[in-house]
Amino acid sequence: MSIALIGQLGVTQAFAQAKTQLTVYSAVEADDLKKYKDRFEKANPDIDIQWVRDSTGVVTAKLLAEKNNPQADVVWGLAATSLLLLKSEGMLEAYAPKGLEKLNAKFRDKSNPPAWVGMDAWVAAVCFNTVEGKKHNLPIPTSWQDLTKPVYKGHVVMPNPNSSGTGFLDVSSWLQIFGEQKGWAYMDGLHENIAKYTHSGSAPCREAARGEYPIGISFAFRAARSKAEGAPIEIIIPSEGIGWDMEAAAIMKGTKKLDAAKRLIDWAVSEDANRMYNEGYAVVAIDGIAKPVEHFPAGIVNAMIDNDFEFAAKNRTKILAEWQKRYDGKTEKK
Repeated sequence: MSIALIGQLGVTQAFAQAKTQLTVYSAVEADDLKKYKDRFEKANPDIDIQWVRDSTGVVTAKLLAEKNNPQADVVWGLAATSLLLLKSEGMLEAYAPKGLEKLNAKFRDKSNPPAWVGMDAWVAAVCFNTVEGKKHNLPIPTSWQDLTKPVYKGHVVMPNPNSSGTGFLDVSSWLQIFGEQKGWAYMDGLHENIAKYTHSGSAPCREAARGEYPIGISFAFRAARSKAEGAPIEIIIPSEGIGWDMEAAAIMKGTKKLDAAKRLIDWAVSEDANRMYNEGYAVVAIDGIAKPVEHFPAGIVNAMIDNDFEFAAKNRTKILAEWQKRYDGKTEKK
């Protein structure tokens, strides 16, 4: 081996060792993690993202359990309702990233500087497999209330809100749409028709797309991607309106890699990042960036309810406990 080559290898190894490794907790869809990492690291080659990925409820519980010994440097892609909860526990490092002024006001924490910043919105949707629906003589539902009709008994799957952010936005939105008493009554009726509760927000749509169940309560991003892959599904936006949450990012208080963490948050709210989010999500944090996403239903933005994130965050523990007491018996085994 030549001296020049040895020297080059030494420089390469030194550069690799010089990279700052950021531990990033996320609930971003697993098939998008590589894209997020590659795009960020292309712009920041001296930083290496180490993902810890799970569903929203699991990541939130893990962060809370680690409160006194934080393991994450950054959260990139977790529900805003979860970050509001972490903020209330004093776990987030407030930071005003470069370009903050470009964000729609809904997509940032109200404090100055903000404890978290938004990325994109994911919205509830119903995936209906037309082939399976025809096989079982099921009419296409048009509302949430339709899903309580006896004809759908055993044909509906939805996410467990204790493990899934999509499941939680469904439950919290029904309590807002119908009111608390009628909301729980609605879920009692829906429960009669549920075949099982999944641990993942995307699983109900995946299973509907594969024909395992005719109807999956999931979210529009996964529905659109499944349809683009050729699945025989209709994407239904219920007439009463749809719940939604936003994916958001924040720095964890106590990180020893604060400068690198700030650079990730800077990039997470950049126009380049918002264009990346728009590859799967129809609503992003910077107005004027989003272009229509293939297979997203028309009028989806107008169907999004005026979501009370403070209500959802403050009542999260109580809502989840009540839901578990009533319905957890149909949750799939891990």
